[in-house]
Amino acid sequence: MVERVLVIGAGMAGLWTAMALAGPEREVTVLDRDPPPPAGGADAAFEDWQRRGVGHLRHSHAFLARLRTLVRDRHPALLEALMAEGVRELGFEGGLPESLKKGYVPAPIDRDLAILTSRRTTLELVMRLYAEGLANVAMRPQTFVKDLIIQPGAPPRVTGVTLEDGTELAADIVVDATGRTSQAYEQLAAAGAPVPESSEACGIIYFTRHYRLLEGQSEPPRTRNSATGDLGFLKFGVFPGDNGCFSITLCAPEVEEELRKALVDPEVFDAACRQLPGLVPWIDPERARPTSRVFGMGQLESRWRELAPQGKPAALGFFAVGDSLVRTNPLYGRGCSFAAVSAHLLLDALSHSADPAARLLHYRAGVERELRPYYDVMRQADRSAIRRARAALLPQARPSLRGRLVKSFMEDGVAIAMRTDLDLMRAFLKGFHMLEHPQAWLKRPANLIKILRVWARGKARNADLYAPKPGPDRRPLFEALGLDVAADEQRVRAAA
Repeated sequence: MVERVLVIGAGMAGLWTAMALAGPEREVTVLDRDPPPPAGGADAAFEDWQRRGVGHLRHSHAFLARLRTLVRDRHPALLEALMAEGVRELGFEGGLPESLKKGYVPAPIDRDLAILTSRRTTLELVMRLYAEGLANVAMRPQTFVKDLIIQPGAPPRVTGVTLEDGTELAADIVVDATGRTSQAYEQLAAAGAPVPESSEACGIIYFTRHYRLLEGQSEPPRTRNSATGDLGFLKFGVFPGDNGCFSITLCAPEVEEELRKALVDPEVFDAACRQLPGLVPWIDPERARPTSRVFGMGQLESRWRELAPQGKPAALGFFAVGDSLVRTNPLYGRGCSFAAVSAHLLLDALSHSADPAARLLHYRAGVERELRPYYDVMRQADRSAIRRARAALLPQARPSLRGRLVKSFMEDGVAIAMRTDLDLMRAFLKGFHMLEHPQAWLKRPANLIKILRVWARGKARNADLYAPKPGPDRRPLFEALGLDVAADEQRVRAAA
């Protein structure tokens, strides 16, 4: 029997679900409240595609190795289409510091450590065209889902959806891919199927502006001044894109109110970039021109929803993928990979059994195994970053001995050791790119011994391995931007 699957949402999670589930066993219909992409290719998609359901569509993206390997191994035709549209593959060796490039010898794992880079609109455009061409996949744009159809029971069962115009669509499986704006959970709770969740603020706000290289210009060469960095009160990064485009993202802690209010101004944004040595050559007016306003993204939360609390399904026939199930701080670019992985975990669950409860429990176990480690590590990092940001505004605060030791181990041990050892770099990136548990590499005795040896040498003996300071201190940067350097400090002191 062919199963009918309704996927609500056609963003990254919805498209990955359609691609994963496509085939003769299922009829997949993707319900998209937004209009289809405009004709005209990648640039038209960036300029004109209206996507109310994807608030971060025009923010910086880099697509991690886990996502790229899924494309390569499961959808090779899609990879070819992406390359044809200007999406780029950046290999492992291209991102190495000079200290490691000299002795670089390729290893088999390196082919799995490449990433994809492009504007998010370009990736989604090509993915959508590819998904539309798959067997038994149909797209319904400008189709707004009003309600789930829920049959009472213990547990209740989702059997379809009701559209805004009153039309009812029946389904064997309903997949929520609507992201952080999902309304499904309120409807499930009203039907007696509450879905527990945990959430907490990420404590950071993102600002992104897009640029394009001028005719005949190329990206600046890599130097010791990195195009990514963390000043404590400001994070920054350059994201190469497709077709001569790139974007720059500046990230400010929520407590830095003066800075984050100012960065939305394009002139202030570019002025801040000019204070960061690694960004200066990128925005040189003789090399590139801006192509967008500054896009802001805030009110970010990490959220984990439990579809089977205490091992008992909350509702049958209903699955959630991507941000509607698990969300984290987008700092490490894992959201799109979470969507891709959860979609394929859903495929595994549907193939595992025909029993609705067994399917949901199998899916839950896969999500716990594959996504929970990255969710927990990111949440811990957010908590630490929030503490550091507040401490930076209270100069009298002194970190604890443990805090100073952890900071030194990471900055003077781990970071420096990776600049001396290719295998350490590979091990770290396997965890970062979701190819293994994010902390597995640090728990291996051989890796830890290497790091401790480098750390024990001390800063003086390792001096040549440190990168230059990525930018100015807080007060000089604020003064260069014409901001009130004391305002946030006074506010945080008063709150403390």
